[in-house]
Amino acid sequence: MSMAAGLLLRLLCLCSVVAATARPANVSIGALFTFDSVIGRSAKDAIELAVADVNRDAAVLNGTHLTLVAQDTKCSGFVGIIQALQLMEKRVVAVVGPQSSEIAHVVSHVVNELRVPLLSFAATDPTLASAQYAYFIRATHTDLFQMAAVADIVTLYGWREVTVIYVDNDYGRAALDALGDELEAKRCKVSYRAPFPHAADRQTITDMLLQVGMMESRVLVVHATPDSGIDIFAAAHSLGMMANGYVWIATEWLAAALDSSHPADPRTMSLLQGVVTLRQYTPDSDAKRSLISRFAVRQGHNQSQSMNAYGLFAYDAVWMAARAIDQLLDDGSNVSFSEDPRLSGANGSTLHLGALKVFDQGEQLMRKVVLANFTGVTGHVRFGADGSLADPAYEVLNVGGTGVRRVGYWSNRTRLSVMAPGQASTGQQLYSVIWPGETTATPRGWVFPNNGKALRIGVPYRTTYKQFVSKDAGSPDGASGYCIDVFKAAVALLQYPVPVSYVLVGDGVRNPSYSDLVQRVADGKLDAAVGDISIVTNRTRVVDFTQPYVESGLVIVTAVREKPSSAWAFLKPFTWEMWAVTGGFFLFVGTVVWVLEHRSNADFRGSPRNQLVTVFWFSFSTMFFAHRENTVSTLGRMVLIIWLFVVLIINSSYTASLTSILTVQQLSTGIQGLDALIASPDPIGFQVGSFAKNYLMQELGVPESRLRELAINEYASSLQLGPRNGGVAAIVDELPYIELFLSTNCQFRTVGQEFTKSGWGFAFQRDSPLAVDLSTAILTLSENGDLQRIHDKWLSPGQCASQGNDIGADRLNLSSFWGLFLICGIACFIALLIFFARTLRQYCKYHGEGEGNGEGDGEMDPSFPADQRSARRPARLSSIRDLMTFVDMKEAEVKRRKKMYQDGSVQRLDRSMVGSSVSGAPSSSSFSPV
Repeated sequence: MSMAAGLLLRLLCLCSVVAATARPANVSIGALFTFDSVIGRSAKDAIELAVADVNRDAAVLNGTHLTLVAQDTKCSGFVGIIQALQLMEKRVVAVVGPQSSEIAHVVSHVVNELRVPLLSFAATDPTLASAQYAYFIRATHTDLFQMAAVADIVTLYGWREVTVIYVDNDYGRAALDALGDELEAKRCKVSYRAPFPHAADRQTITDMLLQVGMMESRVLVVHATPDSGIDIFAAAHSLGMMANGYVWIATEWLAAALDSSHPADPRTMSLLQGVVTLRQYTPDSDAKRSLISRFAVRQGHNQSQSMNAYGLFAYDAVWMAARAIDQLLDDGSNVSFSEDPRLSGANGSTLHLGALKVFDQGEQLMRKVVLANFTGVTGHVRFGADGSLADPAYEVLNVGGTGVRRVGYWSNRTRLSVMAPGQASTGQQLYSVIWPGETTATPRGWVFPNNGKALRIGVPYRTTYKQFVSKDAGSPDGASGYCIDVFKAAVALLQYPVPVSYVLVGDGVRNPSYSDLVQRVADGKLDAAVGDISIVTNRTRVVDFTQPYVESGLVIVTAVREKPSSAWAFLKPFTWEMWAVTGGFFLFVGTVVWVLEHRSNADFRGSPRNQLVTVFWFSFSTMFFAHRENTVSTLGRMVLIIWLFVVLIINSSYTASLTSILTVQQLSTGIQGLDALIASPDPIGFQVGSFAKNYLMQELGVPESRLRELAINEYASSLQLGPRNGGVAAIVDELPYIELFLSTNCQFRTVGQEFTKSGWGFAFQRDSPLAVDLSTAILTLSENGDLQRIHDKWLSPGQCASQGNDIGADRLNLSSFWGLFLICGIACFIALLIFFARTLRQYCKYHGEGEGNGEGDGEMDPSFPADQRSARRPARLSSIRDLMTFVDMKEAEVKRRKKMYQDGSVQRLDRSMVGSSVSGAPSSSSFSPV
């Protein structure tokens, strides 16, 4: 009996375990979206088809039936909350939807409390990725990627500013922020925001577009919903804003609206000509084509409805939930719900909140969903580390004619490309686009704003040198001058009108601060500044400048006095080192030529006195190419040719330098250049409002105590007084001012060179398109000569303009010619080396032949006296004496005696002849004394 009881107990336990682990027969999921909407109509059939496919697939859920419970949010946040609560009462384990980001925000709070995963196939608001929405899963791509694609398109065509037209809710505002961040990263910006209510009527949209039309940007990005976005283009078309010059970029809502109707409505297409839009990229596959075909069959006779990309993502969202539920059940988990103590009493509420149950396995199911990894109709479905669907990609479409054509793709891997994601990029980013107005030329993207406001142009109220710019009561503009005329001429070249209003800046007593003027533009108090404004680093950090229309730079001007030419001015062209080296080389080259010519040229032979005179005469006569001695040896001619070339260069340089010294006005001053100015302790003047003060202090380290602020009309008196009498030693100012100053003040000159390089330009607020267009206009003025004509009109040279500003010619030093001297010296050395090598070879050969005939020793000659033979000198001294004698021998005599030795006609050396030659006595032989 006890054994039977034990078996029964075991059987009961086994049955309870089996019952606990058995799969439920039915699991419910919810669907929350607006049934009667462009997205909802496509998603409804897609979700139902997905549920049917899951129930038919034996590999998924393994016998558990998936039940769909759908609720209509009716495009209302409040209704969405009510429908979500009703959905939770039916104990669903997951919810597919909602389609609206606004409803997703509020419904997420409900599913957070009840632990039910929310898989949205259309809520693209990037802020829904926050940790605040723990049970929200985005089964589509976030707008972060879509806005990155829009920013890449804007950058591709070189546009800098865009106007964003967006629906004023969470969906629109979040996308606007994302686009602004992406544009800012590319140095572009959203210049104007045009929000409109979700349910705006035609009049509201028209009023909004009228404001948009008065803005300068013509690049319009539209982020709306498929149900109301077409009304924007209808209103824009009626206002003439779909014409040439406009750029319309619509986000993926437009592609969804066009894909949902088949064939496209011709009236709708006529409103959208030239629009660029995006579509979420889903690769072609058999599963995708099958789903679209089955969707068409479900439409029956209503073939005008087609599936859009949101329907594809809704289909995959159902499969995502079904696979996660299957994995949860495979792990042995059950599906159970429990009461929330906070809702059971509900504090006496009559809303029956106690019917809402908490899904006990919700957290486990969430972890299964984010681990999804399968291939669906939208491609490979998996989540990245950031919780978003991996590998986002879009098609770039261009509306034209009766349909759309694909002009490229965008993905977060390859960015813009004409190749589909996953294929190798060809480098081309997009195919050609047909813009509004049926043009393929890229629109400029902006025009001057048509809001009736003129540009506020700041103009310096100069009190000196008004030729540049200043107040002009007789001018209708109130200002005139060289800078004003350049600006007007540049504006006249623009293809659009630019109304301007000149605002004088300054008190009329002293010149204004140009840094303050530029800062007003940066602060938005002025739209631009026109005048003699230097383009310097600190200013370019806060404003944009046009192309320079005047080249400028800082120069030094100082007072000088005439210095009469010296009687010894002819020595000034060369430094003393140059004179010494030049004279030494004259003697050296003359000596080298004498050595090379002595054996073969009768002009270089004779008595020692005559030969010394010849060397000096030949050396210095080459200076004037007046040498009368001819050179006959090859080495001598080579050296002479090189030396004459050196003399030619030296003569030409000396003549040019001496001419400059004698003809250019000689001036003397204590300041000769920038280095001397910095080293001097004397005060330095600069113009009121000039950037020269900051440059001298910050870049050159000049103490502020040395700097004196001066008006231009004080320049002459301050320089004439000098630093010892309360004036200044020099003035540092920009070249255009100094040129005008020197044209009427002949007693002053510039010293040194320009030590900065800059220019004058027109200042505009950052990223102003006018700066770019006016830069092109200024270049045109320069090329066609108008810029020079305006310059000559206002800045004609004065009576001193013809005088040079040179302070005197620099002396020529050795560093300018050492290369020539080096070449000449090397040539002389090589020539001497060859000469002595050849002579030594001749001597050795001649001396050997002499010894062979008994002529190597003087004592063998019976004609020598006995006392001489007995008292002969040492052999080494005799050999050196013989070598010197041989070197002094004529080349012709050497050859004659060599031939005689070879013929055997000479048997011995005539010692008496040699002796007489060495002693300097006259001899009838061919040997000549040195």
